[in-house]
Amino acid sequence: MKQLIRMFAVVMIVSLLLIYLTAYLNSSEGYSGDNTLTIYNWGDYIDPELLARFEEEAGIKVIYQTFDSNEAMMTKIEQGGTTFDVSIPSEYAISKMKEENLLLELDHSKLPNLKNIDQRFMNLSFDPDNTYSIPYFWGTVGIVYNPELVGELTFSSWDDLWDESLRNQILLLDGAREVMGMGLNSLQYSLNDTDEAHLQEAKAKLLQMTPNVKAIVGDEIKMLLANEEAAVGLVWSGDASEIMGENEKLDYVVPEEGSNLWFDNMVIPKTARNIEGAHQFINFMLDPEVAAQNTEYVGYSSPNQAAMALLPEEISGDERFYPDEELTSRLEVYDNLGKRMLSHYNELFLEFKMHKK
Repeated sequence: MKQLIRMFAVVMIVSLLLIYLTAYLNSSEGYSGDNTLTIYNWGDYIDPELLARFEEEAGIKVIYQTFDSNEAMMTKIEQGGTTFDVSIPSEYAISKMKEENLLLELDHSKLPNLKNIDQRFMNLSFDPDNTYSIPYFWGTVGIVYNPELVGELTFSSWDDLWDESLRNQILLLDGAREVMGMGLNSLQYSLNDTDEAHLQEAKAKLLQMTPNVKAIVGDEIKMLLANEEAAVGLVWSGDASEIMGENEKLDYVVPEEGSNLWFDNMVIPKTARNIEGAHQFINFMLDPEVAAQNTEYVGYSSPNQAAMALLPEEISGDERFYPDEELTSRLEVYDNLGKRMLSHYNELFLEFKMHKK
């Protein structure tokens, strides 16, 4: 009998330990309660002081996790093993998440600071009426270059990247949409083109550029360009701002044929546990003072019109990162091409990368 009692006690202790361990892991993996908010964002994409300020003002503990691609973010949310209350995907990912029923509709009555967002960045094609998402940062894709290393070239056109003088001097970011979009735009086609003949034409033109391509890289492109390891880079405007902050010799331009106008927006995944807290956080980030502080820290372009008045003129007046409406009207937002066409883009980009090797 005593042996049976001891066995029962051991089973109870093990069970209690497992319950505790499960609760701990759930907490560390992002399970939310009313007093906890789990945020899933790009790396180095918010001023940490603002997270602390939100915690103090809202009385909500923030668990903060990061991702390095929209695809990785979507996979984790789709799997459902971790619960996130707020995430910040890009526009084409938002469109895809809507299709796959992964997002909650936002309650605009709980977002009074929404009035601060520039109307140019509201009601866009990937989320009409901003039913599911609110702008966080925006920007362009363009060319950062070192005037001391490229001679007379100014990069007013994508075609300048094919100039023979740039042999082994170009770094490209590792993105199928960005590189294929550059090829398509250089041929005066839309960067959302799905015509097979146009796509093959763009790939063929990109292959002609490979002697000029030094490498196709990820985040390290910022360090390499700032350290003058290459003269030219295809980059997002936010990265260009960071690179130019490290090396003031460099400049940034969006070629006249057009390019990508991108957005990262705040959303609430359908599996969120703290929906009220998620709305509180989004509204907090829409406050002009908060948005201005975040913009100065991150370096990307703010869609918050009221925050613009609080930013230094050297930031708000820089047309390289805050282009006028005439230019932005010629830029394109990425469409959700669907799984099949997106896979085809990836295949063409892989063939380009293999040719480079």
